[in-house]
Amino acid sequence: MRVVFGRLYTAVCVLFVLLLLLNSCESFDAEQKKLPDAWNRGTIQVSADESFKPVVDALVQVYEANQPGTHFKVHYKPEAECLRDFANDSIRMIIATRGFTKSEENLMIDSVKMAPSGATVARDAIAVIISPQSTDSFLTMQELRQILMGKFSKKLIPVFDGVKATSTVRFIVDSVLKSDSLSPNSVAARTSEGVIDYVAQNPDAIGFIGVSWIGNKEDTAQLNFLKKVKIVWLESRDRPGKYVLPYQINISTKSYPMVRDLVYTLKENYRGLGSGFADFMAGDIGQLIFKRSYLAPAIKTFYVRKAQLRQ
Repeated sequence: MRVVFGRLYTAVCVLFVLLLLLNSCESFDAEQKKLPDAWNRGTIQVSADESFKPVVDALVQVYEANQPGTHFKVHYKPEAECLRDFANDSIRMIIATRGFTKSEENLMIDSVKMAPSGATVARDAIAVIISPQSTDSFLTMQELRQILMGKFSKKLIPVFDGVKATSTVRFIVDSVLKSDSLSPNSVAARTSEGVIDYVAQNPDAIGFIGVSWIGNKEDTAQLNFLKKVKIVWLESRDRPGKYVLPYQINISTKSYPMVRDLVYTLKENYRGLGSGFADFMAGDIGQLIFKRSYLAPAIKTFYVRKAQLRQ
């Protein structure tokens, strides 16, 4: 009798726990439906650095295909305009080459009433491009500085995706020129694609763009770009006298001398679509997309293996 009672008591307890769990699940689902969006539904507005457009487009395309109930409105802008969107409460996510400062964090807390979050999810490089007719295929960083200042032996015209406010210009001024001034002969194109077109049409031009525009040799559009321009070899940062291209391994090890981060900033005080996309970029599929776009994934380990070709 005691055995039967014990089994009955256990069954009642299990049933009670199951009912509690079921009720909790229903309550959670009900609460989720009250939110304006979630990881698998809704619309989000994103402000993204224009120099990252190819890889961000790829990320969004895959996410929307996997989650048909989601929609991304991505506004591609110069980085400075993206950073000004820290105070824009309609922009929920910012993708740029840096995150937020303490003062910008305070601004977001004051203006949109939430503390931001963010992370570096990939590393990008600034590629240097020239006309196929140009002979300046190998440059040291000192020679590049001279070109940028207009003091090189051969007058080359630096071309950027905008003279002011872009992440590329900021990197060149802060990390390459430092205290020196950019040549007044520098040319501003409207977009990274505009830089490619200008360089292709002007043998005396030298362009600076994000590597995601020309690094993916499996992308038809980028293969067409590489028919119009060629990439300059820069002297290795850690091997003087050796020259490297902005390939993934050289970006990952920072052997290539012009490497920068790809960082997202999220302004979301609940687990919504922005959180889902952030997790996606940091997860296996997102990191694989960065790798396929020839950037260096920053979250997942990048393995280097020696290979030997056999004939």
